[in-house]
Amino acid sequence: MKVCLVASSGGHLYQLYVLQPWWSRHERCWVTFKKPDALSLLKEERVSWAYFPTTRNVKNLVRNFYLALKILRKEKPDVIISTGAGVALPFFFLGKLFGSRVVFIEVFDRITSPTLTGKLVYPLSDLFILQWPEQKMFYPKGRLLGRLL
Repeated sequence: MKVCLVASSGGHLYQLYVLQPWWSRHERCWVTFKKPDALSLLKEERVSWAYFPTTRNVKNLVRNFYLALKILRKEKPDVIISTGAGVALPFFFLGKLFGSRVVFIEVFDRITSPTLTGKLVYPLSDLFILQWPEQKMFYPKGRLLGRLL
């Protein structure tokens, strides 16, 4: 299985990184921001660097859309997995068009309110994973996995 792991740097990236026992068994590529934590955690991985900031930055949204187009055409992942944030949007929209399954993991630190990215990708997601039972209030079709951290 080919996996594309997409996340902003920081906590979003770390929540995907802790799934290493699973993703290490698969062919994979990463998309994140070129920041010190990503450089350190992913030094042995195939990484494409996304454009940031993404929040309210239309120019970088468009740039990341074209980056997603390039990566998804080349890699042809079976599944795209993300914990957010904004960098996930173009990958989910295009991934669905290209026939990839898309999986979103709502972040650990949003228990009593949904994330903007979660709300936007929820309708697109083939699997929407929750870390807290309270998140079910916002995402009724979400599947409770439990805490990753």
